Amino acid sequence: MKSQPEVWLRGPIDSYPSALQPVAHAILQAQEEIHELMQDFPSELLWEKPAGMASPGFHLQHMAGVMDRLATYAKAEMLSKEQLDYLKNEGVSDRTIIAENLLEKLNVQIKKFLQLVSEIDPNTLSDFRGVGRAQLPSTVNGLLFHAAEHTQRHFGQLLVTVKVLQHS
Repeated sequence: MKSQPEVWLRGPIDSYPSALQPVAHAILQAQEEIHELMQDFPSELLWEKPAGMASPGFHLQHMAGVMDRLATYAKAEMLSKEQLDYLKNEGVSDRTIIAENLLEKLNVQIKKFLQLVSEIDPNTLSDFRGVGRAQLPSTVNGLLFHAAEHTQRHFGQLLVTVKVLQHS
């Protein structure tokens, strides 16, 4: 299979405002690389924590959860009980969950998040958005970019953890 350039080098994606192209590019790049990394990854290693690092299962759950929560804040909404319960359970070992389930959940959340990004009015990017119960200050732009950056950060951590587990 011929390798493609990274997503950001494939040009603008029609459905996203130009100011948010980097967000879409980063999320889509992470999605591609996560799927490549996790191909044939044994589910029995999902909850392993080599050297006390977070487990691969945690990273997959957390990336989906972060996009969901930050999208909620970007819409100027508060988190639901279900979102708070999901957050509380991120990384809790559950041997009934297989890698494919976590990847599908992540795909669903990426699709929802990118749908929101495609619908954002660029004129609202600097609008205030409060985060959490304390309503810490952010903006629509800050939340969307943080979701992309945070996803990339956790992909990097996932990559290292998976490679360590595969070579142990």
